Amino acid sequence: MAFSVPGYSPSFKRPPEIVRLRRRRSRSQKAAASSPLELREPTPRRAALAAGLLLRPFPAAAGRIGGPTAARRNPFARLDNRLRVAAEASDGLPRSHPEAPSSFSDTNQENDMLWEETLSERTTATELSQASHISFSELDTPFSENTELPVDWSIKTRLLVTSSQPFTWADHLKAQEEAQGLVQHCRATEVTLPQSIKDPKLSTELRCAFQQSLIYWLHPALSWLPLFPRIGADRKMAGKTIPWSNDETMQHILMSDWSVSFTSLYNLLKTKLCPYFYVCTYQFTVLFRAAGFAGSNVITALISPTTRGLREAMKNEGIEFSLPLIEENDQKKKAHGTSMGLGEEQAISDEDEEESFSWLEEMGVQDKIKKPDIHSIKLRKEKHEVQMDHRPESVVLVKGINTFTLLNFLINCKSLVATSGAQAGLPPTLLSPVAFRGATMQMLKARSINVKTQALSGYKDQFSMEITGPIMPHALHSMTMLLKSSQSGSFSAGLYPHEPTAVFNIRLPLEKILDKEVVHKELTNCGLHPKTLEQLSQIPLLGKSSLRKVEMNDYMCNWRS
Repeated sequence: MAFSVPGYSPSFKRPPEIVRLRRRRSRSQKAAASSPLELREPTPRRAALAAGLLLRPFPAAAGRIGGPTAARRNPFARLDNRLRVAAEASDGLPRSHPEAPSSFSDTNQENDMLWEETLSERTTATELSQASHISFSELDTPFSENTELPVDWSIKTRLLVTSSQPFTWADHLKAQEEAQGLVQHCRATEVTLPQSIKDPKLSTELRCAFQQSLIYWLHPALSWLPLFPRIGADRKMAGKTIPWSNDETMQHILMSDWSVSFTSLYNLLKTKLCPYFYVCTYQFTVLFRAAGFAGSNVITALISPTTRGLREAMKNEGIEFSLPLIEENDQKKKAHGTSMGLGEEQAISDEDEEESFSWLEEMGVQDKIKKPDIHSIKLRKEKHEVQMDHRPESVVLVKGINTFTLLNFLINCKSLVATSGAQAGLPPTLLSPVAFRGATMQMLKARSINVKTQALSGYKDQFSMEITGPIMPHALHSMTMLLKSSQSGSFSAGLYPHEPTAVFNIRLPLEKILDKEVVHKELTNCGLHPKTLEQLSQIPLLGKSSLRKVEMNDYMCNWRS
């Protein structure tokens, strides 16, 4: 029994009629496409064209019928879509893929300039993961070609290495090899590998050195909580058991143990038995470096990112510090004569305000016009300082004896530890390449992956190794030396930095040039390999950026940041 339904068409059950209708439409479209362009134009447009007027192409003629004119640009398209298109073209499509239509290239030509200007400033995780797969030949020119990489003081969270040779030597270490690697690390044993290893899988020396390079020291050590990175880690820690969140006695014990470990690390740094260490809080990260590193003859500490409140608290404690990026920018402006420094601008604005108030008094209308109160004047003066909060430009440099004052300030600072949330009551994370009091030995996680990739003649094997964890500068350099020997000097690596630490690569103001031989002799017992020590004692060149892509061919490396 059939029911009558509103809008129901019985002809829907007859496919031949639908097919016949589609055929009729396709014939009409072909006929319209084959007809001259003048006949498809409306009558008013034909008259205007005959009169010699210049008109824009009619959208209906080009867009719907398929005329030769290019399609209009989509007004809702993203201006930064060049990276995604290039990444898909270099990764997902084979070389024999047909070229895109001309309208596609025309649409993206206007974005080329914007892409080239903003490539170095992309910092989000999604953009970094896309940019890591882009080859040098397509989007970027490598900064340098050398046998060694520039020093990079940022902490990496992930290292992805690919090579045409397998990484079987990094899998399933024997108990003796693992134990030997631990002993070599604790005793700071210097291991020198040959330039090329014929059979890396059978090289016990290589496997022990690999185990040695994965070790780092951490405090506090809580296996059920991710203690790095700490900035923005509330989501990862949500739902975890935190027994000290409401227990003040336990919080006091944790902070007391942390203070002892922190002081122990600083004493090792002061005596040049520790090259550097990191203090990772839920708001900022501090890098302490021993004298002789980064071209400085005194102990230095870099803090990033900072806020006006933190800087004011440091001033109140008598800590002398500087803002290197702000001072450098002011010096460049003065050299070019384009603008004045922050202090001069504030001084001139204060003079203008005083002159304006005196002019109102002379006119006798000072009571009728409402003057800005003290708080609004103060906020306006501090506008520049507030604007750079949480940005790389807010990095703070502390040098010499002031680093000891900074140590006491951090130990006694109540805002150093979160009072609410998933990190409530949890002391900052201490990361070091050498052992210290209260530290726990930890290992970076490494795993190798073998995949099949499409090539011109079919499929080929692509071998990769992934290393995750807080990869510090010494570990990155040690890993590079191991890969150079095991992969015959040919591999590529994608590096994923912890963004707040990228600014640690800024160049510090140098008072005098240090003698490298004297520096290496004084830092012999700091626990680093001599080649790693030589690299870390160089002057940083990367500025606010960090290494993101490394390619090595025939022992010559190209890199970009």
